[in-house]
Amino acid sequence: MSTLHVVSHSPFTDSRLDSCLRLCGARDALLLCGDGAYSLQPASAPCQALQAKGVKVFVLAEDSQARNLAVPSWAASVDYPAFVQLSIDYDKVNTWL
Repeated sequence: MSTLHVVSHSPFTDSRLDSCLRLCGARDALLLCGDGAYSLQPASAPCQALQAKGVKVFVLAEDSQARNLAVPSWAASVDYPAFVQLSIDYDKVNTWL
């Protein structure tokens, strides 16, 4: 079963991203939104952990743009309609509140 994990908290003030990455499987994906987009700060530990894990990573375009973060080549920028489509494409959605 595939899961779309949604992380909206900064990895610099919270451990949700670390917990999420421990549970992510090969068929799962991760959507970063809100302050979760800070996970893509270049050369940061969260960014390196995301890349090393090898799961599909998506970020809401609006949130990466608002935080002036470039989206690396191994991640995909999505808009809200694409977010809705992702939630349909995966068997379940787990929001890390």
